[in-house]
Amino acid sequence: MKDVATGKGSGMSQPGQGAGGRIERIVERQIREAEERGVFDDLPGAGKPLGDIGGPRDENWWLRQYMLREGISGVPFLPPALALRKEAQDLPATVAKLRTEAQVREVVAKLNQRIVDVLRKPAEGPSMTLMPVDADDVVIAWRRARAATATPVANVPEPPVGRRRWFGRR
Repeated sequence: MKDVATGKGSGMSQPGQGAGGRIERIVERQIREAEERGVFDDLPGAGKPLGDIGGPRDENWWLRQYMLREGISGVPFLPPALALRKEAQDLPATVAKLRTEAQVREVVAKLNQRIVDVLRKPAEGPSMTLMPVDADDVVIAWRRARAATATPVANVPEPPVGRRRWFGRR
C-alpha cells in the first residue's frame, strides 16, 4: 500500500499516518487554533453538565427534547381520559383569565360536555374516573380569586364645591 503522505509503499499504514491521520491532525490543529483565539469562550451552557448523558433513553427522546425546546405542550398527544384530567386540573388557571361569570360557566359547560362524551364511549387508554365539574363551585372559586387580586380603587378627591364660573353655567 502506498503512503499518501510520503508517496512510498509501506505495507501497513501507522496510526496518525495516511489520509485519515492527516485529517485528524488538521482538525486537531484547527481546534487548538480556535481555542487560542477564544472562539469557544462564553458559549451558552459553558461549565454546565450535559443534561441528557447517562440517563435511560426511549425511542421518543428526540420528540421530548423538541417539545421542551419549542415549548409545546404534550396534552394534545395524551389519551382523552388523561387530557381531560389535565384540563380539569388546570381549570382554575384557565378561568382566572376570564372576565365574566358567563364566560366561566361556558368554559365549564364545554369541559363537562367533553367529559360526558368520553364517559359514553368505550375507553381508549386508561379508564375515565373524572366526573363532570360543578359549575357553581368553579364560579365561587373564580369570584374569590378575583376579589383577592382586585386592586383597590385609589381615593380620588372630589372636585371642590364652590362658586361656579359664568362660563360653566347652563
